[in-house]
Amino acid sequence: MPEGNTRSMTGGGATHRAAACAFIILVLAIYGVENVHAADTTAISVGRPLSGDQHRLVSPGGKFALGFFQPAGGVAGSWYVGIWYNNISVQTPVWVANRLRPVSDPATSRLAIAPDGNLVLFDGRTGSTVWSTEANITADVRNGTVAVLLDTGNLVLALASDASGSAAVLWQSFDHIGDTWLPGGKLRRDKRTGAIQGMVSWRARGDPAPGMYALQLDPDGAPQYVLLWNGTREYWITGNWTGRIFADAPEVAASSGSSGYTFKFVDNDDESYFTYNFADNSTVYRFVTDASGQVKGWFWVEATQAWNLVYAEPKARCAVPRVCGAFGVCSEGASTACDCARGFSPRIPPNWGQGDYTGGCVRNVELQCGKNSSGGGGAAAGSRKAKMDRFLEMDGMRLPDDGRVAGATSSGDCKNACLLNCSCSAYAFNGSCVLWHGDLLNLQDSLGGTAGRLYLRLAASELPGARSHSKWRITVIAVSAASIVVLVVTASVLVVRATRRRWIRARIQGLSAGDGRVISFKYRDLQSITRNFSDKLGGGAFGSVFRGELSSCTAVAVKKLEGLRQGEKQFRAEVSTLGTVQHVNLIRLLGFCSDGGDRKLLVYEYMPNGSLDRHLFRAMPPSYSLSWAARYRIALGVAKGLAYLHYKCRDCIIHCDVKPENILLDAAFAPKVADFGLAKLVGRDFSRVLTTMRGTIGYLAPEWISGEAITPKADVFSYGMTLFEIVSGRRNAEHGAFESAAAASGTDHTTTTFFPVTVARMLAESAEEGDDVTAFLDPELEGNANASELRRVCKVACWCIQDGVDARPTMAEVVQVLEGVTDVETPPVPRYLQVLAGRAMHASDTCV
Repeated sequence: MPEGNTRSMTGGGATHRAAACAFIILVLAIYGVENVHAADTTAISVGRPLSGDQHRLVSPGGKFALGFFQPAGGVAGSWYVGIWYNNISVQTPVWVANRLRPVSDPATSRLAIAPDGNLVLFDGRTGSTVWSTEANITADVRNGTVAVLLDTGNLVLALASDASGSAAVLWQSFDHIGDTWLPGGKLRRDKRTGAIQGMVSWRARGDPAPGMYALQLDPDGAPQYVLLWNGTREYWITGNWTGRIFADAPEVAASSGSSGYTFKFVDNDDESYFTYNFADNSTVYRFVTDASGQVKGWFWVEATQAWNLVYAEPKARCAVPRVCGAFGVCSEGASTACDCARGFSPRIPPNWGQGDYTGGCVRNVELQCGKNSSGGGGAAAGSRKAKMDRFLEMDGMRLPDDGRVAGATSSGDCKNACLLNCSCSAYAFNGSCVLWHGDLLNLQDSLGGTAGRLYLRLAASELPGARSHSKWRITVIAVSAASIVVLVVTASVLVVRATRRRWIRARIQGLSAGDGRVISFKYRDLQSITRNFSDKLGGGAFGSVFRGELSSCTAVAVKKLEGLRQGEKQFRAEVSTLGTVQHVNLIRLLGFCSDGGDRKLLVYEYMPNGSLDRHLFRAMPPSYSLSWAARYRIALGVAKGLAYLHYKCRDCIIHCDVKPENILLDAAFAPKVADFGLAKLVGRDFSRVLTTMRGTIGYLAPEWISGEAITPKADVFSYGMTLFEIVSGRRNAEHGAFESAAAASGTDHTTTTFFPVTVARMLAESAEEGDDVTAFLDPELEGNANASELRRVCKVACWCIQDGVDARPTMAEVVQVLEGVTDVETPPVPRYLQVLAGRAMHASDTCV
């Protein structure tokens, strides 16, 4: 705080204490006091410290609490002072004071106002200062400081200037962010001092000490965020802020219609910073730099009493340095990011169960060389015991980047050079010899052409079955005999596979003829028809999809499910039910596989034209520009498919993830809703559904966030958001072309960054100017569209995205409107659109 501000405060200690009390009373009067227990306090002032794990400092509205706590999974006897959400069932710390120095006894430790006016944590056993705000407070005002916790989650050390309660902030936790960025906080750069405030991860689950990962503004001054490892190594960037989005992270936009948040960048002479807020103050959201090295966005859903992940970067988990720790191997395509190399086990198994792999792995059996050598690994010790260690050949690996080049000129010499040094953990030879000593870090498998071959050193007992040179002749004879047997067995297997493939093909033909049943595949069958899952079509929240061929003219799509915890019997029963769900606009489920463990797969009919997003947004080749007639047929077909799921099935099926990526197109560009069965397979555990819907926050109905019960109307909302994109050919948060269209029509909409807002405004104006609605269209259509159909679609879209569940139509009603059977009235502008529009709209304002 500038010195002049403190000097303007005058008066004795009693005056300041009275002013502080007045300040507290004013704050409580403004916010109201909720959920305050007898052991809670509303302020820490001189003579009123906080002590013990049953005492808390609670914010005026009861949203946040501060006190002593032990992190879940932490070390017993280690206590911290932190801030967490007061009214949710899962204790979630958002700020920790003494990250580096826990205290052992909260009963005797005190968080108090010290004689110098600072807020200080005293260790009860030693009496020493563990943590302090370290604000520069002048002597004349030291007795008037008070600490309060605001409903934003901001801990403030302030003093009252007079009895009116206006306060000068001396220190605040929002200027010292830990691993969590709350709404209203700033990630900033102080241009006067050059200091950069970022988010620093915890060291591990249960350990709030500063970790190795940090998100901060670009040190070079660019308006972008960078993720750093160890403060120096940059491994992900958002790209520059364009005023609307980050260039390389477009999902973070200036505003979001479905969640009601605004995101902005401020740059002035004193500082530059980003901040964000929500229109609804009851929204519980947090950005976290996770111990895994990813930046994650979490919503709290009251209905499910769980945090739901809606954002994570970088998406490539293996891009995070040391994400799997020592001797951990990272895999992008696996259901879990990390696994220990052979011969190793997780160092901290509970953390691995929570997705924190940074603790790495430890050897199951110590190396014999190191175990029997007392020195640094001399040649004599190595020659005695090195033969007890062997090497595991690991193909397709990303080699660690801290190897040392040795002088060996052959693979054998390189191997011996590693064996003769007890600290050597691995070697690689590709014309030159590279040795690695100590822990191996940043291992990654399945890298294809960029991969190398690594030889990992293990104790001999970890690689059983070694044969000595004296048994070489016997081995050759045995191998020859085995080869003959293998040839016979292989021929038999080929015959059996061919026969089974013909059987599978016959079963598929039976399905086409109306059999109505699904096939139970063996895992090896799906490996065969997909060529060991080599042709990947894409991936989504629930797994990856691969192309398979039953014959030269019969293709299928095979989806490998990830993270599904259903039992065998339940899974089979659910899939059998889904097999009876048949509609021309729903993807056909042909079969499934459930061979135990994680081997749960679904087999669908193959859609040659891929997903709708490919053609709307030109997401990937090949893509085609869809005519208006094709888009209208797609909109109608999707509505019919969803109406069938909601009302024509034996049980109502809520899709939960309607978006262009989940609308597939057959050879004739007829739409088929995909992944509709996945919501049923995960049951009504919507926490799990939301957790896996990363990157689709723009399609989520408001009730997902507010915690209300989920109904089919959640699908209606998502369908409405999809309709806007079918019309515009762009993501709802992209608006450049529509600004141009607005300018051409003489209207001023250059500040609109969310397409539904543009539709709401332009439709209202076009209704007064001759019903010209073609400005909404994808520019590639050049205005070629049926005006009445276009207006009908836009009206339906506006109705579908209403805030209130009851105000939205059913999908059956949507079908009737799009078919022209019934007309639709003029819809009101949804409340959240008024907020996003940045101006007050009258209640009479309408979308059309």
